[in-house]
Amino acid sequence: MDKILLTGGAGFIGSHIAVALAGKGFTPILIDNFSHSQRHIPGRIEKLAGKKITFYELDCRDHRGLLDIAKKEGPIDGVIHLAAFKAVGESVANPMKYYDNNLGCMNALMRVILEMGIPHFVFSSSCTVYGMPDEGAAVDESSPFGDPYSPYGYTKQACERIMKDVAGLSNGLKQISLRYFNPIGAHPSGKIGELPLGKPNNLVPYMCQAAAGLRSELVVFGRDYPTSDGTCERDYIHVCDLAEAHIRAMEHLLDTDKRLDAFNVGAGKAHSVQEIIHTFSEVNQVELPLVYGDRRPGDVAAIYARVDKAQRVLGWKTRYSVRDALQHAWQWQLRLQEE
Repeated sequence: MDKILLTGGAGFIGSHIAVALAGKGFTPILIDNFSHSQRHIPGRIEKLAGKKITFYELDCRDHRGLLDIAKKEGPIDGVIHLAAFKAVGESVANPMKYYDNNLGCMNALMRVILEMGIPHFVFSSSCTVYGMPDEGAAVDESSPFGDPYSPYGYTKQACERIMKDVAGLSNGLKQISLRYFNPIGAHPSGKIGELPLGKPNNLVPYMCQAAAGLRSELVVFGRDYPTSDGTCERDYIHVCDLAEAHIRAMEHLLDTDKRLDAFNVGAGKAHSVQEIIHTFSEVNQVELPLVYGDRRPGDVAAIYARVDKAQRVLGWKTRYSVRDALQHAWQWQLRLQEE
């Protein structure tokens, strides 16, 4: 079985990818420093995978530590890199934190990949690399990079530039960048899901906590955007569909000769913040303490994915609806309340 090194493996997205990898016959080797995750999650992954999962606690900026793991576990057949800070607003308020961590992790990991001759690399990128689309809200992989509006978005652009520069070297590395849109939901089992430490930065976990009475109000940041109802519009994708995209990307790298490629990973449809709130309330039969606030620094008005390329090349498409994702997210929150 192919060994896959998965950084950020105990996080929201990483935990779902780990389960998906194990289910498809890969051997995931997880790395996480628990800066944005909790220590019981690897055990949950093992229960869902039905097998023992190798896990290392490590900060991915630690080049020597990464190298030691790669030597011990080698040969490593591929790397999926998720370890990064991801809050747009926090990155605006504390840019150096994001430059240090996100670029530091990428630099240390890429050095290990090249030193060890690891042949396959999948990178967790973001739709923020596109900035604000010039014409409408839809973007495909040929859309130019724009002003990312936040240090977080810039770190994703910079990491993709590192991949491009590495692709120009004479080595056998094959790479794919997956440009995420907005992952939401939780595993249908209710055993893993989004677990923000402290105040959530993303809409759905904040909404779940507000519905559960853990937050006094749900703040909508801005209602004067040039969109259908004045609130931001985003492309929301179920986290399990996102996890499956990583499996398809890794399988594609095993078969292709292309050295560098990128794919949008979204549902291909925009939903406004107001629409998501309404759907959440309707699906789960809960009321939300809603208030409106000012725009949040770093947010773009609207963006969603064109996903034709991922469907055509990777044979990937979404299985879950937004309603499914919002129901699974609430089920996960209720389970947290019981623990």
